Amino acid sequence: MATFAKSTFSALTYAAFRPSYPPALFKTVLSYHKPPSSLLLDLGCGHGLISRELSPSFTKIIATDPSNAMITQAISSTPEEQYSNIEFRQASAEDLSFIEDGSLDMVVAGQAAHWFDYGKVWPELSKKVRRGGTLAFWGYKDNVFVEHPAASKVLDWYCYGEKTMGPFWEQPGREILREKYRAIVPPESEWEDVRRIEYEPGLEGKGSGEGEVLMRGKLNLGEAEGYLRTFSAFHNWASEKGNLGRKAKQDGGEGDIVDELFEEMREVELEWKAAGEKWRDVQVENEWGSVILLARRK
Repeated sequence: MATFAKSTFSALTYAAFRPSYPPALFKTVLSYHKPPSSLLLDLGCGHGLISRELSPSFTKIIATDPSNAMITQAISSTPEEQYSNIEFRQASAEDLSFIEDGSLDMVVAGQAAHWFDYGKVWPELSKKVRRGGTLAFWGYKDNVFVEHPAASKVLDWYCYGEKTMGPFWEQPGREILREKYRAIVPPESEWEDVRRIEYEPGLEGKGSGEGEVLMRGKLNLGEAEGYLRTFSAFHNWASEKGNLGRKAKQDGGEGDIVDELFEEMREVELEWKAAGEKWRDVQVENEWGSVILLARRK
């Protein structure tokens, strides 16, 4: 994704503020998989979180990402003495020529599959994944403040409004994610036992949405603020000519679009506004719209 090459992007900040995956996600994926478990490919590995979590379950893991910054961050976040079976490599999902045909027991992609060129990826995976091997792609879209519908409405407008960050998302990837990977369809000629596990948050409290909750958790508003500044749309907005040099208020600047967002949310959430200068310490329940796509190689 082009955003990771921008000067405003920080792989360290991305690693710090992005949500982690719950144990139940990995349990779901591993329960679906049928041994052996010799070789795992982690596509779009980012800072290496998934590879580290799955390290005990596979003899060897090859973790790839097209971003050099992400691979550098992954290596620095992954102690070799603890994770000696993980090999990090800068590479795209569309070219797996460095992997032996039929050698992969599982291929995973967390928060990355919506960027792939499937005209190239499906033929590559059909060659590299063994018969009976597992494909597991998952992703999460926007966080929702499930107990604060007014703030969630403001958040949605700032993320997708035509005059806010809406035009700055990279497409069609973001829309594929927002639609929970329904556009990603494993070819029936090569894949079987396809399963989709989805969740769409509600606004009436925890678990009020539709489907099986995958990702939820409490964030203080300061953490939510940092998380929103990892959005690709924010970095694309910040790189726009008219926005260059606009620094966040907490960094001594006049404020950016995330500052504007939180100011407006505090206006509609009286509890947040009442916290005054300590508003960043207010804790809120979050849930993410999410999907796990599973398939087995024929």
